[in-house]
Amino acid sequence: MARVLYNLLMFTIGLTLRIRVLGYWSLIYGYCALCTAVALLKLWWNIILRPSTTFQWGIRETPPACLNDTSLGTHCYVRIKESGLRFHYVAAGERGKPLMLFLHGFPEFWFSWRHQLREFKSEFRVVAVDLRGYGESDLPPSTESYRFDYLVTDVKDIVEYLGYNRCYLVGHDWGGTIAWLFAIHYPEMVTKLIVLNCPHPSVFTDYALRHPSQLLKSSYFFFFQLPRFPELMLSINDFKALKGLFTSRSTGIGRKGRWLTAEDMEAYLYAFSQPGALTGALNYYRNVFSSLPLSQNDVKSPVLLLWGERDAFLEQEMAEACRVYIRNHFRLNIISGASHWLQQDQPDIVNTLIWTFLKEGEGRKTHRN
Repeated sequence: MARVLYNLLMFTIGLTLRIRVLGYWSLIYGYCALCTAVALLKLWWNIILRPSTTFQWGIRETPPACLNDTSLGTHCYVRIKESGLRFHYVAAGERGKPLMLFLHGFPEFWFSWRHQLREFKSEFRVVAVDLRGYGESDLPPSTESYRFDYLVTDVKDIVEYLGYNRCYLVGHDWGGTIAWLFAIHYPEMVTKLIVLNCPHPSVFTDYALRHPSQLLKSSYFFFFQLPRFPELMLSINDFKALKGLFTSRSTGIGRKGRWLTAEDMEAYLYAFSQPGALTGALNYYRNVFSSLPLSQNDVKSPVLLLWGERDAFLEQEMAEACRVYIRNHFRLNIISGASHWLQQDQPDIVNTLIWTFLKEGEGRKTHRN
């Protein structure tokens, strides 16, 4: 009788797990279908309003001068033997000084850290990387090549190639996700972790599944699962949607922020107008659902989390929730009026807070600026 009850219990647990998995993927694909329908309506409306320009966009052939600004550093390349990929990065500051490694988000590239490269090169060897699939780094064609474990290994390989065994790691958005994961898996290689507008991956997963409002804000995750169509929607009207991410009232840099100049915007358009550039960036999203939940979560490094109060994509409540996974000092700064594009929006405030954390940063309190 006990054996029968045990088998029944195991069957029930297995069935429950299968139902949860089925529900999880049904939610993903169902929401993906809904987002696709909305995008098709937007495309149709664009065609009606601008029939002659909707499908016009141009590849920028020449990089704007700001991408070759020598005050930002030197352009370098490294080919990693294990993966065979070539990575592009911009480096400044004296070799041998502590390494500060910057990881950008979507849709960005090394240039998003221009204000920090200038600021911290006096005390650090600062390096801003183009992640795989971005900028001048290699673009693996397979979506499988953008799994979390590959992205984390890229960071490890780059740090070691640069001649270091530890670094101050700074990440924003997708770069923040990779930074969290790297600190989880290689705690001995992270002196201090600094993350901008990106929650711990497990916080994001748990929160989004329990809060429909965040799930709605993350609807682009589902839309980006589609092949080719998201690339089209980001390209039409000469990359209007891409420009709008940084400039629109709803998602862009706020009125009190440091707006992108025309030349700054051209730098982004130059990077993402290149063949395959949008696909490489979107492939990060096309692997995310198969990479969660995480098997490890604890972060052992001191952590500074900076959060723009006006982030249109991520709800602020997730910032404080990250504390549960941090086994060291945790400092959280909420920057009022700032957008998701924090290091570009409020570079002076961001730089000051990073300096404070680097030199003293043992505080545990939540601060509002």
